Amino acid sequence: MATRQKRRKDRDRQRALRSRQGGEKLPKNGADTSKKKLTGWKETVRFWVIAILVIAFVRSFFFEPYRIPSESMEDTLLVGDFLIVSKLHYGPRTPGTLGIPLTPLYLPGLQFPQRRLPGFSEVKRGDVVVFNYPAARDVVRGQVPNSVPIERRDPYIKRVIAVPGDTVAVVDKVLYLNGVPQSLRPTMAQHWRVTSTGDTRPGAKELGDLGVQFMGDIPTPGGPATSPRQYVVTATEAEAATLAERGDVAGVEPFVRPESSNGHEGLQFPPGSGSNPDQFPPIVVPQAGATVPLNAETWPGLREIITRHEGHEAQAIGDSVFVIDGVPAESYTFEQDYYFAMGDSRDNSVDGRYWGFVPHDHMVGKAIFIFISMKKWLPPIPRFNRFFRGIR
Repeated sequence: MATRQKRRKDRDRQRALRSRQGGEKLPKNGADTSKKKLTGWKETVRFWVIAILVIAFVRSFFFEPYRIPSESMEDTLLVGDFLIVSKLHYGPRTPGTLGIPLTPLYLPGLQFPQRRLPGFSEVKRGDVVVFNYPAARDVVRGQVPNSVPIERRDPYIKRVIAVPGDTVAVVDKVLYLNGVPQSLRPTMAQHWRVTSTGDTRPGAKELGDLGVQFMGDIPTPGGPATSPRQYVVTATEAEAATLAERGDVAGVEPFVRPESSNGHEGLQFPPGSGSNPDQFPPIVVPQAGATVPLNAETWPGLREIITRHEGHEAQAIGDSVFVIDGVPAESYTFEQDYYFAMGDSRDNSVDGRYWGFVPHDHMVGKAIFIFISMKKWLPPIPRFNRFFRGIR
């Protein structure tokens, strides 16, 4: 009994002493938990560091989420869709910069040689792909300097229309691939000219209930709207056909820009060609190993490829002399494959018709399915019918 009382008094003295020295309270059994607390803190940090590294590794080499920010792929993909992009299809790229995982922050000026690991699929016509924006100028963000590493350029999502070696053209809004006209996919939208039977038209809300987006009336030159009333809508082919069945609609036809309407905020491809999204001249998609002549006709479309995408110094002296890396040249051989991509919402997409080709080293991956879709976040309005939907 005396021994037990003595141990109790010793514990009380130790507790009182520690309380005076550090203001800390000991547990009732007198055990020191400082090491356990330190170990717990280290374990928490270790857990999050490992978790972030694992997530970054998966995003770099396997799969990456992507959010649809604009309407350029409607009705295939909608604003608020969250996708999974597979990097395994075309092969993941090794990191070319050093930065903070899961953030856009990186060390400028420090770059590593970037390589693409083997994938199990080639890029095919019709694939919906995510890629780093290739052109030197972006209509939203302005100039994109060559010094910005490829993997740090903004991601875009479009559909591959043509692969290396294909010839692509657009005539009166109709896409031609290797000389064959291509029909619109069921989810592709474009502008349509609608002619009413009289001088009135349905309201924007009434059109919206049909799945059709009202874009505006077509005025007479220097005057008010025409009579019979004409207006422009954005719709899929099926939606346009439904609209044409209305009693107050006399006809629906594709709205084709005149040849005099060209470019978009200074963007035009090939530069100086006079093209527009509805009138695009035939052009061959570059293929690795293919050789093309250098002349006044081909130079405008080749200059950016040679300098920006393949890393050479090039200049034209007059219309007939071309110098690459200080050596006169009469032809050029492409070092990598390129692709031509367009948005599914043909009149609401700044794509290859404006800025040209997507180099293979800019390819991020293939969009494979939608895992979440939100019409609004506040208040939250999910589109449950789009959850876990494959992308075609």
